[in-house]
Amino acid sequence: MLSILYKPIQDVLEWLKYNAKGFKKRKDEHMKRYGLIGERLGHSYSKVIHEQLASYTYDLIPLNKEEFHDFMSRKEFSGINVTIPYKCDVLPYLDHLDKSAAHVGAVNTIVNKDGTLTGYNTDYSGFLYTLEAHNIKIKEEKVLVLGYGGASKAILAVLKDLGASEIIIANRTLKDGVVSYEEAINSHNDVTVIINTTPVGMYPNTDASPIDLSHFGNLSAVVDIIYNPLKTKLLLQAEAQGIIAVNGLEMLIAQAKDACQYFLDTSLPESKITEILAQLEAELKTK
Repeated sequence: MLSILYKPIQDVLEWLKYNAKGFKKRKDEHMKRYGLIGERLGHSYSKVIHEQLASYTYDLIPLNKEEFHDFMSRKEFSGINVTIPYKCDVLPYLDHLDKSAAHVGAVNTIVNKDGTLTGYNTDYSGFLYTLEAHNIKIKEEKVLVLGYGGASKAILAVLKDLGASEIIIANRTLKDGVVSYEEAINSHNDVTVIINTTPVGMYPNTDASPIDLSHFGNLSAVVDIIYNPLKTKLLLQAEAQGIIAVNGLEMLIAQAKDACQYFLDTSLPESKITEILAQLEAELKTK
């Protein structure tokens, strides 16, 4: 009788052992997950960029507000990047803030080490790289920043650290320290650098532009952090006026390189940025 009972019990134990291994494997796979979280990610080139930087698979993970809370609570990832609208919303879920994120007040990179989440900001270094790569002078310059959302935080921090003489922020929603677009045109048309941090002009609304550059006679450079299309209406106007015009693709690749370094605790050569930039620009120009 005991021998009859023993066989089913042994089968159950084997089944539990097998499935425990399967569960651990699935958990390990989740813990090795890398990707980008945000609300709308259809325009993102991050997957292509990260999978050229390293050998991991990089997922695009669109999340609504309810899904976002569940995803962050589960912590089933090794490293993620964060985009609109969650760069500030992730802060309560983090155990530690790197000095870069604390300085900016927003997070775009999170590393999970044994369940402990640390937030970083690589938008700062990505934007700084872009300015330096194009010899755009900020020190003692008057700069106009378009938009005051999460994307502007790292850019404003860079501009302050580089010693801009004055930073004007134009936004459609008025608040302390912010001017209207009309006031920017009428009272601050002597700015020398304009930086667009809004999504105005991004695919598919490529006929839109956040501001008319013809009002600004002292411009030396215009940076648009949009990268799809490569040349927004704003940048095309800047080019037509003989002004330095820079899109956001270089910033995207540079910040991805720095994020990858945090993910893998490694160092990558800066030549990876120019290499991936050349490949992407060539591909995008044929589309």
